Amino acid sequence: MEIFLLLAMATAPGFAIMMYIYFKDKYEREPFGLLMLSFWFGVFSILLPAIVETMSGLDGSKDVIKIAIYSFAVVGLSEETSKFMFLRIFIFKRKAFNEPLDGIVYSIMIGMGFATAENVMYVLDGGFGVGILRMLTAVPAHACFAVFMGYFVGMAKFKKHKFIYLALGLITAVVAHGFYDFFLLQEEYDSMKLFALVVLSISIFISIKAILSHRKASPFKDKKEVDFVEEDVTKES
Repeated sequence: MEIFLLLAMATAPGFAIMMYIYFKDKYEREPFGLLMLSFWFGVFSILLPAIVETMSGLDGSKDVIKIAIYSFAVVGLSEETSKFMFLRIFIFKRKAFNEPLDGIVYSIMIGMGFATAENVMYVLDGGFGVGILRMLTAVPAHACFAVFMGYFVGMAKFKKHKFIYLALGLITAVVAHGFYDFFLLQEEYDSMKLFALVVLSISIFISIKAILSHRKASPFKDKKEVDFVEEDVTKES
């Protein structure tokens, strides 16, 4: 019974965030099958970072410089690049990707696949305390990194200079991820760990703004609102 409770605790945050972004995408929702495929892409995207992080030999180092390298160049870069590759190669050119917000939607699905797979491993190993802690920190952090990436990928789909926007999507996710991990992993100053929460809080604020910005710019917004008006008129008649 305990293992089922741990699995539920490990998977619930990711699915809650996916439901949140699904209902935020209210003007033109994505095909459910493609959303689930994106989630599984995220699950598989954990493989490359696992190899890179293991081979780096920097995990567990107490040297601040090595921790910075590990946080940004190993963890941040490998994890976000792996997720980015699935988003860029398998989702970006899909016909269903037809508005800027879709970049965030699909990026979050991939990000939550990654975060859920990672969370299951940590929670099964560490128990309920780890599950609660990661529910409030690591999983929302991965969602924010996904929003940063998806925001720019969504712009790249519909603007000129695609390479610049795609690069910005990857870079912003890597930098945010790197700072978050660095403050958590460094052990020289315990008080600096609080800056990880500062990074997370700022990231959540920016992420909500980014989601609302792309939703407001949806080309389907006016059509949907007209449909709502026509539906109300029909009911009144």
